[in-house]
Amino acid sequence: MIYSNRSIEREAMELYHGSERIVESPRFGAGKPHNDYGLGFYCTEHEDMAKEWAVGFDHDGYANRYAIDLEGLSVVDLDDQRYCTLHWLATLLQNRWFDVRSPIANEARGYLLKHFSVDFSGADVVEGNRADDSYFTFAQDFISGSISYRQLRNAMQLGSLGRQVMIRSERAFARMEFLGAQEVGRSVWLPRREQRDREARNRYFDVERNARRKGDLFIMQIIDEGMGPGDERLR
Repeated sequence: MIYSNRSIEREAMELYHGSERIVESPRFGAGKPHNDYGLGFYCTEHEDMAKEWAVGFDHDGYANRYAIDLEGLSVVDLDDQRYCTLHWLATLLQNRWFDVRSPIANEARGYLLKHFSVDFSGADVVEGNRADDSYFTFAQDFISGSISYRQLRNAMQLGSLGRQVMIRSERAFARMEFLGAQEVGRSVWLPRREQRDREARNRYFDVERNARRKGDLFIMQIIDEGMGPGDERLR
């Protein structure tokens, strides 16, 4: 396992959390354990993204706003140069359910967990890409051998979903300050979320999924050649 305690370049961060209710005091230990990076409080630095997350088919919501003091906190940033896309994927495999019924997908899961798992045990905050339904489709196709590593990385840029910030430890929760909440209407923000997802899927299936190139790396080659985190071909 790899653990990175990223040096903090900024001492504070402003975050947003989309919810169907106002969350003045986020609670340590609450929430669902099978989210992207495990149990924690998931936020974004982008207000519009929080508004999309806040609404559902049957409810409006709120974009809750916070400030957090990062000084002295341990932050794992999956976009750090020491990580690659396979670390992000291994993290999803640790925490979320994947369809691994095929022999290739099952072998890929085991290999990625063994060689690319990231240790979050000492982390106060985790940052990285968000895995919505579209991203999950891309990841599923990669571990089943349908698309290459290059195609996976390109596909992850299609939805412009941005990054998420997960508040993980009790001391990080204690650093959060509630700054207010804005009401969000589903009539505006649900269509925006659906359009973003639809555009990403359409571009993926129309272009990227069929854009194999000579020399592309597929999961079985990565496994057969024993590629690990230090392999330049994965950067």
